[in-house]
Amino acid sequence: MERMTALLVAAGSGSRAGGGLPKQYRPLAGKALLAHALDRLERAGVDEVRVVIAAGHEPLFEEALGGRALPSPIVGGAERRDSVRSGLEALAEGAAPDLVLIHDAARPFLPPAVVGRLRSALADAPGAVPVLPVVDTLARQSGALGDVVDRSELVRVQTPQAFRFGAILAAHRAWRGGAATDDAQIARAAGLEVATVEGDAALEKLTYEADFARAEQRLAAAMTSRTGLGFDVHAFAAGRELWLGGLLIPHERGLEGHSDADAALHAITDALLGAAGEGDIGDHFPPSDPRWRGAPSALFVEHARDLILARGGAIDHVDVTLICEAPRIGPHRAAMRSRIAQLLRVAEERISVKATTTERLGFTGRGEGLAAQAVATIRLPEKS
Repeated sequence: MERMTALLVAAGSGSRAGGGLPKQYRPLAGKALLAHALDRLERAGVDEVRVVIAAGHEPLFEEALGGRALPSPIVGGAERRDSVRSGLEALAEGAAPDLVLIHDAARPFLPPAVVGRLRSALADAPGAVPVLPVVDTLARQSGALGDVVDRSELVRVQTPQAFRFGAILAAHRAWRGGAATDDAQIARAAGLEVATVEGDAALEKLTYEADFARAEQRLAAAMTSRTGLGFDVHAFAAGRELWLGGLLIPHERGLEGHSDADAALHAITDALLGAAGEGDIGDHFPPSDPRWRGAPSALFVEHARDLILARGGAIDHVDVTLICEAPRIGPHRAAMRSRIAQLLRVAEERISVKATTTERLGFTGRGEGLAAQAVATIRLPEKS
């Protein structure tokens, strides 16, 4: 089978969607829109994915990847055509693919079957695009409603669009027409035949705030809510730093443990793993392994988070309760909440941090140690 590279264009400003971020980096059901598009391309069976981003968006890109291993992004240009051209030229500098799939990050729900149809069409044509029929009445408008336009020969053109690599690269290099609406237009201008295949309503472009709301509803309908519980206990010990909720807390004693012994983050990790059906913290980070001696517990939380996100899931809420006589948690609660939200990549309103005592009863009441319990609510796709 010929080698196909997907060129994912994510270099726009996306300001019409709102949200304070370029829309390709805006979170949707717990992960960036760009990450949804990347995961769908992986499922579609392409051999490689290269992403084109805007200059200065490198930090946003790295955060959106969420640990996914990808080649360095390609920096695009002012217009979409410029960005695609930059991507094609970058591919030409290496081991150029036989086929290229040009897709937009703003269409994150790519069905694998569409890629299969496009690949098949390239056996007989240098280019192929997915299309849908026009079902609404079309009419001209100049102030008042004008004449109806015949829709029998009209289609709605979508992405991804697939081409033989050498042909579309040459077409882009020869283009002198200024702005172009898509790559099929550039291909046709170069005299290339562009075949059409059946598109899919799932490929609707997300442009406005209402589009994101519908996408959230769609994802929520295909996901199941799950809850996990976590509990952890550590004894106080002299000569140790006290880490709680991802923060270094001033105190005369720290907590004894193989890692940094952050009981709050350990309980949260177990709650997340439990909700995902992924065992417990000891399965993933056994205390017998010297790699985790003194390790920051933030690594454990991020690992549990990434397991959930990699399965297409979302973290809805985490509630953690610290049980101790000392230190006082109140002065640190807001900072803990912020740090945990940062680690989980969720809004602070999705995190709750509470504290209580056992009225001087038991080991926590005697000041011998500290306990933490956590509840995590997540959503996973039904097939996970």
